Amino acid sequence: MNILDQMAEHARQRVEAAKQTLPLAEIKRQALSLPKGDFRFEKALAKPGLAFICECKKASPSKGLIAPEFPYLQIAREYEAAGADAISVLTEPKWFLGSDDYLKEIASAVSTPCLRKDFTVDAYMIYEAKLLGASAVLLICAILNDAQLKEYLAICEDLGLSALVEAHDDAEVDRALAAGARILGVNNRNLKTFTVDTENSRRLRARIPQDVLFVSESGVKTAEDVSGLAAIGADAVLIGETLMRAPDKTAKLRELKGLL
Repeated sequence: MNILDQMAEHARQRVEAAKQTLPLAEIKRQALSLPKGDFRFEKALAKPGLAFICECKKASPSKGLIAPEFPYLQIAREYEAAGADAISVLTEPKWFLGSDDYLKEIASAVSTPCLRKDFTVDAYMIYEAKLLGASAVLLICAILNDAQLKEYLAICEDLGLSALVEAHDDAEVDRALAAGARILGVNNRNLKTFTVDTENSRRLRARIPQDVLFVSESGVKTAEDVSGLAAIGADAVLIGETLMRAPDKTAKLRELKGLL
């Protein structure tokens, strides 16, 4: 198995363990009993100009430990103060050293909409995200079949959650669109080989209709990268490692926005 398959398999194991404590029927009941969301994540990305999704990430499979000290609430508040349009929070515990608690606490501490960044392999994880306070979930085409994509998008609709549907190549873009994705993320990192190429966003842009929000993910490091992606019509960029490694995240975000 490649690393993506391993992460998906581990997510399935996590879900099965969670179901022993809180069965699917009960977590679904709890999630549906909450007020329906208002698709805040989608609305934040649809604003005029380029939107910035800033990531809280302690580690990654490709880079290892990124933030030995990880004051996640402080980081999230810095992002909010600096004008982040959304915050991506890693909850995957094995490779990214994430935690559901990070998301729950961040979503309670800031008014900025939060994306649960994880490997969604079961409907259970979408109901979990709702209970944790997320405004959006990640659906990765490479680990989901067409029936799952449609089912999970429908669950998100029922809960009022946005879905960032992630694709890496032409076939996955077409599958995402056929399933009804309203937010399509092109990952410039190949999750099977971990190579990064921002040309991937430029190449796939033409396949994505103008009425579908287009997010460029991974490998965005400089203001030049940002302006280049804005020029091809990206609606948003997701930035993780570059911000996480910056001592002053507010200044780095301003720099990426071209404000310095």
